[in-house]
Amino acid sequence: MTINPLPDNDAALRVVLVAITKHGAQQTAGLARQMPQASVCVAEKFAPLMTGLPNPVRAYSGAFRDEIATLFTEFDQVVFFVSLGAVVRLIAPHLKTKDEDPGVLVVDDAAQFVIPVLSGHVGGANAMAEQVAGLLGATAVLTTASDVGKTIPVDILGRELGWKVEAPKINITRVSAHVVNGEPVAVVQEAGSPNWWTRPTPLPPTIHKFARFEDVDLNHFKAVLWITHAPVPEERWQQLNERLVVYRPPQAA
Repeated sequence: MTINPLPDNDAALRVVLVAITKHGAQQTAGLARQMPQASVCVAEKFAPLMTGLPNPVRAYSGAFRDEIATLFTEFDQVVFFVSLGAVVRLIAPHLKTKDEDPGVLVVDDAAQFVIPVLSGHVGGANAMAEQVAGLLGATAVLTTASDVGKTIPVDILGRELGWKVEAPKINITRVSAHVVNGEPVAVVQEAGSPNWWTRPTPLPPTIHKFARFEDVDLNHFKAVLWITHAPVPEERWQQLNERLVVYRPPQAA
């Protein structure tokens, strides 16, 4: 069961495992054996520890900070076996937006915890953290409100089903706040698979499902998630000022 679906096709993700210390390189080698599709980036002096791996290995010889721009450009997920504080300082100059930045994760030196640092939802770092934690026998430390609260991730709902989100960013932000704050939210589903709730826990009682938009009392609900193939008239967007997010499931051929 996928709680946080990885973006698009998991097999196509460009993943790199990164270490700058000997112990981190040893941990990286162990994880790389379980993730043969991932690349590895380590200091040149630790490259011999990667001998025998099927993974592509990038061995750098200069300052590690000079590698960050390339890692951000060439990979979708960057898994650091580096301290959290160091990673924050290293990546800070390279941050753009959550739609552009790769997923960034940190694994502690004892491989006990996997922490998504950047692009948890949109970039798939939360899902990757759960995957890596499962392989390492570690704990994924998720701090995203919708994950902690076990509710709907508004920005990626239905992504594993091929749904596309249609809404201004301010709507996604406002509606997400209503959802995680436990306010009443209507989910209107007129199209697409009904199997969009993928958490092992029940749907929160503040989320109410409807089969038709017309059945929703807009004065009662703080926000509406509308899953439909129907066109949404401009007056509807204006009526629900920043309270509406629309999802477009794939249409049958």
